[in-house]
Amino acid sequence: MPSKIPHREEEIKSISNILAPALRGYQPSNLFIYGTVGTGKTISIRYVLSQLEEISKGRGIRTVYINCKMKKVSDTEYRLLAQLLKEIGEFVPETGLPTHLLYRRFFEKIDEKKQTIILVLDEIDSLYKKIGDDFLYNLTRVNGEMKNATITLVGITNDLSFRDNLDARIKSSLSDEEIIFKPYDALQLKDILAQRVSEGVIEDTISEEIISMCAAMAAQEHGDARRAIDLLRVAGEVAERLGDSQITYKHVELAEEKIDMDRVTETIKLQPKQSQAVMYSIIKLQEKYGSQKKWADTRMLTGDIYEMYKEVCARNNLKTLTQRRVSDLIGELDMLGVITAKVISKGRYGRTREVVLAINDTILQRVNSMLVERLGN
Repeated sequence: MPSKIPHREEEIKSISNILAPALRGYQPSNLFIYGTVGTGKTISIRYVLSQLEEISKGRGIRTVYINCKMKKVSDTEYRLLAQLLKEIGEFVPETGLPTHLLYRRFFEKIDEKKQTIILVLDEIDSLYKKIGDDFLYNLTRVNGEMKNATITLVGITNDLSFRDNLDARIKSSLSDEEIIFKPYDALQLKDILAQRVSEGVIEDTISEEIISMCAAMAAQEHGDARRAIDLLRVAGEVAERLGDSQITYKHVELAEEKIDMDRVTETIKLQPKQSQAVMYSIIKLQEKYGSQKKWADTRMLTGDIYEMYKEVCARNNLKTLTQRRVSDLIGELDMLGVITAKVISKGRYGRTREVVLAINDTILQRVNSMLVERLGN
């Protein structure tokens, strides 16, 4: 944990003010924190929680932090409840008990004494997609039933419209506050990197020009501090691997390429097999078209992709989905940013999608190799 969080003083003050009633024995309002990736949401709430824990000893305040993107923690309602029970010292089997029993055990356990539970659900939108909103409903209504304890929910999400998608009964009972974290600009990112260097988190042999370059590149990527820190770290690793004593522009450019390659490959690796089959079909179709035109100019139609997809499924003993479902998977790949899919009109033949790969040749070759290993041919 850094000694301070640069350029998030106002947001940290707002979070602290919202949670401060817990120090006086009152239940704080529920809180939703919004902002794109790398804008300091998680580190700011963790900073406030660490400060709160330090000054609240003996005051009946307990903080629980759950990262909802961790597969074995929150991919089912049961696992999430089991993790919550584990956080308060209660252990249950990984499967086998009715969920209503886990709810009862959790609420009874925390209600044994007067206390305020501050429950942070990071990436709460991911949880909602996996298990729906029943869990949130049960959380919001239980405060009226417990005699001693109260629960304050802090949800963190990249999705600004998350709350709008919730059931009306949940929204009405949340009584929540909202804080939005804006993206960092290049100067703010430079300060963050300089602080990491001064605290020894990153090598201190880096020139100011390289710090500025990493900050400027990350500022173009939605003001992502995580991206800036990764660029500087990986650039150092690249320089060391090449036997160079100083980090240069070349190392930063190579670092950017490596980070993008790792991110895209990992993203596709985590997709279901059918999504991987669709991605592989798009790559194979582009290879087929590659002799006719530049790859960057290759535009594929969903109907052609579906024909290639059927061939891929037949060769690899995969169930063939309907064209409508494959079209949905193409839309999901578009949202991931690995392709761009534009709806076009074919006149009397109706509408279709025109698909273009959105990754460069180097990354494409890496993704293709990974998919060959996973799918076959």
